[in-house]
Amino acid sequence: MELKGLGFDDLDGLVVSSVVPPLGQEYGRLTGNYLSNVDCLVVGPGIKTGMAIEIDNPIEVGADRLVNAIAAYDQIGDVCVGVDFGTGINFDAVSADGAYLGGAIAPGVEISLTALTERAARISRIDIGEPRAAIGTNSRSAIQSGVLYGFAGLVDGVARRINSELGGKATFIATGGYASMIVPHTEILDRIDDLLTLKGLRIIHERNQS
Repeated sequence: MELKGLGFDDLDGLVVSSVVPPLGQEYGRLTGNYLSNVDCLVVGPGIKTGMAIEIDNPIEVGADRLVNAIAAYDQIGDVCVGVDFGTGINFDAVSADGAYLGGAIAPGVEISLTALTERAARISRIDIGEPRAAIGTNSRSAIQSGVLYGFAGLVDGVARRINSELGGKATFIATGGYASMIVPHTEILDRIDDLLTLKGLRIIHERNQS
């Protein structure tokens, strides 16, 4: 905020999405201490989202998943799927009339790489980069190939099945830290929006102002 020449007095709203319940309380405490004229809106039961949730137990849907679904539908206005490359890779499907239908969750790139290096004694931690070929000629390039192409294949496989269940006409929007690295190697995902979650939070905040 300081880099942008802004201070707490310049803020007129705060909305938080967290899957760690204690953090919501901490943001509420921060708001009370520093933003006396602003309420902290925490995404969860009881707030206006504008999206029906059609899963077995609506309370189970993670706040981040719902936020991404709302932002994806706001852009597409039709059948769509948000794909978030975070701790897990979340696929969140939305119907043509804007209802949250559920989705799929796969292990994320970071935790998978951590598990590989911790469980395999002779494999050291590396930064994932663009492999020169699918056939790696050393441990580093072999891991890069396996992770990059492996997750691209995983994403395409899940996306194809979801798209088939949605009638074959879904638009896929990717977001998250590894999206820009994995998506160019996929065949199904249509676009990347690094700000998808933030856009969803803004939409939810606006819907709760009336």
